[in-house]
Amino acid sequence: MRSIYWKFFKLMMLLTATCGLGCRDQVSRDREDGAASTASRGERGDAKPTGTAGGSDSPTGEHEHHQGVHGGIMVSLGQDSYHVEAVLGSDRKVRLYMLGRDETRVIDVPAGTLKGFVQLEGDAQADTIEFQPEPQAGDSEGRTSCFIGSLPDRMLGRELMITIPNIAIDGERFRLSFQTHLADHSDAEMPSKATDDEEQALYTRPGGVYTEADIEANGNQTPGQKYRGIRSKHDRNPKPGDRICPVTKTKANPQFEWTVGGKKYTFCCPPCIDEFVRNAKDSTTPLPDPDTYTQQEEGR
Repeated sequence: MRSIYWKFFKLMMLLTATCGLGCRDQVSRDREDGAASTASRGERGDAKPTGTAGGSDSPTGEHEHHQGVHGGIMVSLGQDSYHVEAVLGSDRKVRLYMLGRDETRVIDVPAGTLKGFVQLEGDAQADTIEFQPEPQAGDSEGRTSCFIGSLPDRMLGRELMITIPNIAIDGERFRLSFQTHLADHSDAEMPSKATDDEEQALYTRPGGVYTEADIEANGNQTPGQKYRGIRSKHDRNPKPGDRICPVTKTKANPQFEWTVGGKKYTFCCPPCIDEFVRNAKDSTTPLPDPDTYTQQEEGR
């Protein structure tokens, strides 16, 4: 019997030594990551903005941040099982577009109210925020692919942390959390991105100086359709001679072209095309020549 106890004791000592070598580092990592993983983990998995620490696309745990088709912040849920594109407009509205593993696939979810929190960077207190369902064309009855909420006035144009503790998708629950960044779009406010229904009405019906010929020249499409999957990258320091966006005066991207009033203009992102076309449809005055929107040398 004593021999059996002695063998058991040696086995336990061997296991303890092995764990001391292989598990100690893991325990330390778990402790370091504990607060972050607890804050971001839902019932099934965690939610994180694409491009923040915690991804798996590089040895450092970071991968490239990119914008969605609406010019918003792309956030992954459940290790990229689903995605949410968060779009902040200059009208205090925050829209959340629900997407699948493939970011180009729209999904609809139960159309209940989402309750969340919004916090100014550096503040200890958070304000509550509610996101109401805003069903889009093609959503099933009682479901929605978009939610909309309103920021408090004092938070407009500030860097924020927005958290929604509970989002239900296909019977699973997730926690959504993301931080806004304003520096990438100069000092100008980002125009509010049109919803899918608004886009159809905006781009398929002529008005003002936006004509049927313009609609045909643009391929009878909306920017959301034409530029789906193309990333927006904003440069607030255009060089003399660079074409600039007519809306924000940041450097224009030649990929984002749109014909208005028979002239082809370039923009920094699709939401600016929305803004420009809205104004064109409200006007009968000929638009400035596209060459007008060129960065001038200092002093000119």
